[in-house]
Amino acid sequence: MKRIAIIIFGAIAVAFGLNFFLIPADVFASGLTGVSQFISALFPVSTGIVLFLLNIPVAILGWLKVGRLFTFYSFLHVALTSFFLEVIPVQALTEDIMLNAVFGGIIAAIGTSLPLRYGTSAGGLDIIALVLARMSDRPIGVYFFMLNALIVITAGFVFNWEQALFTLVSIYATSRIMDMIHTRHVKCTAFIITKKADELREKIHENVTRGITRMPAKGGFDSEEKEVLMIVITRYELFKLRQITEETDPKAFTNIVPTTEIVGSFRKDD
Repeated sequence: MKRIAIIIFGAIAVAFGLNFFLIPADVFASGLTGVSQFISALFPVSTGIVLFLLNIPVAILGWLKVGRLFTFYSFLHVALTSFFLEVIPVQALTEDIMLNAVFGGIIAAIGTSLPLRYGTSAGGLDIIALVLARMSDRPIGVYFFMLNALIVITAGFVFNWEQALFTLVSIYATSRIMDMIHTRHVKCTAFIITKKADELREKIHENVTRGITRMPAKGGFDSEEKEVLMIVITRYELFKLRQITEETDPKAFTNIVPTTEIVGSFRKDD
């Protein structure tokens, strides 16, 4: 139910960002949503209907390559976005094209990124970018930005280069927000000092698929025997690790440090 609620909220956010900011300013969104805007601007068909139709082949690809449940929720997001695009009126809140580009991109990015955080996506190019990010372990926003370069170029040639530049601003804002919310690519190392090493190791392995290095330790003040569990995780998994540690050993001391680079095996397709 929580995931469904996030999907509904995300769909409303995307539709709001489009109908209140991007569409009135003739600034194009990212991904297949932007492509849908192009087609809607050239032909007498609504953006919502075009978006729904374009996502059908992408949903089939996602079903085969990403996962059935993931694709189901993603297509549900697309269907709801198409619905809200039809029922929410197109209305400009400001005449400033820069404000429209920035706020439209940010609001649409929130609606796109939150579903990613909860195991789904907004469909379209998000699925392609997600697959590429898993394969290379680079930020998803990088691929999202690269895949949308074609939209910027097309906007320049078909319409005008001012629209293309503001479209670039919108897409950049979207990609930055996506990387802030979707944090699977950001690594950190946790050093957990505990007296319940066996129990904590078992609980971590039940919930997080990561390797753990165990190191003997002795308290500097009380000279008690302890262990240090070292585990490299993504920021996406940090909340779960913190919960496990607090439930298993409330007295454990945990030090979280950022990890800039990993050499060796690190599971990416979790």
